[in-house]
Formats: sequence, C-alpha cells, structure tokens
Amino acid sequence: MTDKKIRVLVAKPGLDGHDRGAKVIARALRDAGMEVIYTGLRQTPEMIAEAALQEDVDVVGLSVLSGAHMALAPRIVELLRANGQADVKIFLGGIIPDEDWARLKEIGVSGVYGPGANTEDIIRDIKAAVAG
Repeated sequence: MTDKKIRVLVAKPGLDGHDRGAKVIARALRDAGMEVIYTGLRQTPEMIAEAALQEDVDVVGLSVLSGAHMALAPRIVELLRANGQADVKIFLGGIIPDEDWARLKEIGVSGVYGPGANTEDIIRDIKAAVAG
C-alpha cells in the first residue's frame, strides 16, 4: 500500500507576470514526490479557489510579488472556506513585508516565505502541515 501523494496547487494571483519563483517551487515540490498543478499567470482568487476544488488539493501555494498579498490571500482563504475546503493549507511566497506575516497567519496562511527561502524548508513545512 502506498502513501497518498500530497496534491499542491501552485498559483500566481493578481497581475504580477513574474513566475520564475513559482516554477522553481513547483519543480522542487514535484521532485519531493508531491503532485503539482500549476495554474499559470494572472489568476483571480475565484479561479484559484475553483481550481483547488476541482483538483481536490491538500495545499494551495501562492506566489505574490506585486504587493497585493493582503488583498488576495484573505479573499482566497474566504473562497476556500466557502467551498468547504477549510482543511486546505495555504502557503504564500514572494515579496511579503515582515510586518504582514503575523496577520497572514491569523487569517489561515500556514507558511510565509520571502526571496531566497530554502526549498527544503518549504517541503518540510508542507509535509508537516498536511500531516496535521
């Protein structure tokens, strides 16, 4: 009997057009044995929540470099909860000021990572969050 693979949706919400970091993370997660679905650029919160529902994911990873994380992340959390997916873990990476980290975690973001974050740390944190 094999363990169920962790399913991760990697998404780029908002108008930011830079996805190199999201692709690096997606590859690292895949190489760590996770199933990764990458939505591509310029996704709305509604598109991300719908994809998370359709793909039955365990984790949503958001990459935000535009500074809109305090508008986008809460909306995505709200939509996931409305879809009955309160158990889906949210991870956020990008240009996130330190002073926003605590508020993001309060609304339900499991992990926040800045530029240069170690992919092994992210993998470990995702596995721990999904394990409960």
